[in-house]
Amino acid sequence: MNPSHHVLRILIVISILLLAACSSKPATINKQCFHVNADIEPGIGYCGAVRGGNQLHISGVTASGEMSAATTAVYQRLERILKTHGLSFANVIKENVYATKLDDFIATAPTRKTFYGSDFPAATWVQVDRLFMPAMVLEVELIAVFPE
Repeated sequence: MNPSHHVLRILIVISILLLAACSSKPATINKQCFHVNADIEPGIGYCGAVRGGNQLHISGVTASGEMSAATTAVYQRLERILKTHGLSFANVIKENVYATKLDDFIATAPTRKTFYGSDFPAATWVQVDRLFMPAMVLEVELIAVFPE
């Protein structure tokens, strides 16, 4: 067989395989939406929490007022959401914090640690000019993993 014919056959087979892959139906994602506040969330267009596979993504939980009280309120609400799904802060692998006064939030680290103990997640803390609702001073979102 001529080597150029062999290469041509290989290219034809590869092309057919690539075309078949392009025409296949995209995989569906199995995800479940849970509303923490069903009166507000659908109107805005989000879920309070979404389970995808073995992960639970919790949308930002907010609080207003003085940062110390806001921190306690947010982490207590997050704890309730986690418990609703059979989880705890020990299952949290990622935390994103958005604070209008980051130094004030940093000062509340001992309060935050009471919820995590010594088992901390990866974390990102960011200061922002404002949150979705202007009176809010703190917003925390989490990703937790369900045990296997």
